[in-house]
Amino acid sequence: MSLDTVTHAATTPEADQPWAELGLKEDEYARIREILGRRPTGAELAMYSVMWSEHCSYKSSKVHLKQFGEKAPENDAMLVGIGENAGVVDVGQGYAVTFKVESHNHPSYIEPYQGAATGVGGIVRDILAMGARPVAVMDPLRFGAADHPDTKRVLPGVVAGIGGYGNCLGLPNIGGEVVFDPCYQGNPLVNALCVGVMKHEDIHLAKASGAGNKVILYGARTGGDGIGGVSVLASETFDSEGKPAKRPSVQVGDPFQEKLLIECTLEIFREKLVAGIQDLGGAGLSCATSELASAGSGGMRVELDTVPLRDSSLSPEEILMSESQERMCAIVEPDKVDRFLEICEKWDVIATVIGEVTDGERLEIFWHGEQIVDVPPRSVAHEGPTYHRPYARPEWQDALQADDAAKLARPADAAELRAQILELVGSPNQASKAWITDQYDRFVQGNTVLAQPEDAGMVRIDEDTNLGVALATDGNGRYAKLDPYAGAQLALAEAYRNVAATGAKPLAVSDCLNFGSPEDPAVMWQFAEATRGLADACQVLGTPVTGGNVSLYNQTGETAIHPTPVVAVLGVIDDVTRRTPVAFAEEGQLLYLLGDTREELGGSAWSQVVHGHLGGLPPKVDLERERLLAEILISASRDGMIDAAHDLSDGGLVQALVESCLRGGKGARLVVPDGLDPFVFLFSESAGRAVVAVPRSEELRFTDMCGARGLPATRIGVVDGAELAVQGQFEIPLSELQTAHEATLPGLVA
Repeated sequence: MSLDTVTHAATTPEADQPWAELGLKEDEYARIREILGRRPTGAELAMYSVMWSEHCSYKSSKVHLKQFGEKAPENDAMLVGIGENAGVVDVGQGYAVTFKVESHNHPSYIEPYQGAATGVGGIVRDILAMGARPVAVMDPLRFGAADHPDTKRVLPGVVAGIGGYGNCLGLPNIGGEVVFDPCYQGNPLVNALCVGVMKHEDIHLAKASGAGNKVILYGARTGGDGIGGVSVLASETFDSEGKPAKRPSVQVGDPFQEKLLIECTLEIFREKLVAGIQDLGGAGLSCATSELASAGSGGMRVELDTVPLRDSSLSPEEILMSESQERMCAIVEPDKVDRFLEICEKWDVIATVIGEVTDGERLEIFWHGEQIVDVPPRSVAHEGPTYHRPYARPEWQDALQADDAAKLARPADAAELRAQILELVGSPNQASKAWITDQYDRFVQGNTVLAQPEDAGMVRIDEDTNLGVALATDGNGRYAKLDPYAGAQLALAEAYRNVAATGAKPLAVSDCLNFGSPEDPAVMWQFAEATRGLADACQVLGTPVTGGNVSLYNQTGETAIHPTPVVAVLGVIDDVTRRTPVAFAEEGQLLYLLGDTREELGGSAWSQVVHGHLGGLPPKVDLERERLLAEILISASRDGMIDAAHDLSDGGLVQALVESCLRGGKGARLVVPDGLDPFVFLFSESAGRAVVAVPRSEELRFTDMCGARGLPATRIGVVDGAELAVQGQFEIPLSELQTAHEATLPGLVA
């Protein structure tokens, strides 16, 4: 039977096929016709539309993303790189760790709870599909102005969704960020990270090989929720009223079903029952079947009417496009199918054989005996459009950079300096995020070693040897707006520094690149510069990008978000009992400032909080200094030379001091170093710096090490008392700092 005569091929005139409504461009539709040599069926059109969407195909970004492979540094730890569900690195002792960060931005604006919850569920399944047990999650978040009414709608729902889903899975939430800025109004960023652990021999890949092997769909039933969800929403901008041009339903998550799916899948892995596996996330069955077939050595035949449904009225196109959660697709040898199904039944997980691998080269899908799809799978999964979008440095960039923060009025006296410190530490971005993090279970499973508000999260992965991994996510959209190249490098440098501050050695990177519309040459320039900057920096620091996510069309009307590359760095520590916390815990410890402090206030927290200003240049990046600083922090931690460390970034030295003092319940007395202005000393955001607490008995050994390696180390004070004091300037009781720091967020969301 000819596919053109199949019921589910549109019978209307060709011009009326709904390719435009499905998000395809006219030339893309023409290319589909060229690939197939005929008019596509409705089911084929549905598959191509979701798989060729921006979210799934990276059609506007992949010409730039290839730098991550071309410039990848030599790294013996890399086991699986870009192109799989998640990257995998060797962390020693036979263990491998997989991690990835992705976005669920647009769904979280429409349905905050479910959008955020299913973002967690999706990234957890990506990690599971690699063969790993998920062990922790993180959540880099960005919202509009903290006092905007819609932030009160979105933020509580997002936080509840992340906490509700992650807590039910029993996964600790060990870190992330929360940033407020008017540029995210109407387009919040909800990024989610998961990390998992396995042995080297347990790595699994998404491929369908072996003619006669069965295709098994298992997990939740397929429903109408999420039809074209993230794959369509992530390729759309919001209009000026904050409404998407298309409004597909947001996925609905069931964390208890996902918990069963995790345990079921891990038992299946232990018995070595799968030849290939893929989770069902964006683009649902369209993605799973086409990617498995494309990565394998043959074709695939699927009987779509065997798919278990929650809604019997769904059309084949809707079944293929549905992004219903908690589903996986496995390739299983025939003699292992019965055991596979037994394990699924044990865990009360629905499992159905929906097809088999063929010795052909086509993906063929049937509906009640009628063939509705006959396509080359690579053309769907891996050979989508590639756009070389025009890009140009925006006309306003020079004026923005010329608007230097150095011209802003500074504190006139010590009293005003004191007042601005309190204003800074109580501002929404610098204030305590305990109202949020207290809703997450950070210590479930008992292996969390460090969690928010530490510099990086850390989990133990081997209880006998205390082997562990640390993770940090960072990104500063204000820096990237001023200079996208440097901004991306600063995001990497901060995450790298945060990991090293805990005593862990940075190994690898995952990223989530959040930008506006790629059809805007100014936005595309920002993206091109940021990816170039990140690739160059990873090459210098020796931390390869293992994978990640691109999220485009993050804008409302004509207003794009700040370019926001979020960078996650994973590090390894051979003994978590030697980790370094941020807290100043013992009086008498000596405080040392590591690195050089310059007058760098462009994009700073001070300029934003005190003056509502964004302009100038971000701090300079010195990647070799970052590498040296990390080596010092790691060595000092390993050899017991420091008891606390905190990186310096947003808010400068004073923000780090306040956080470390409040965390440990101990004050600090400081002296401004010769040649430094007190204001610059406290508020500068120069990169490549950290403050450490050194036991008096280790001072000589520590300073000798810094001197021998050429790292500036300046003694600036001592841990002492119950206040933060700078000689000749001010004294602020910790109780006053604590009130300013902790009252802000509860007051905003009350």
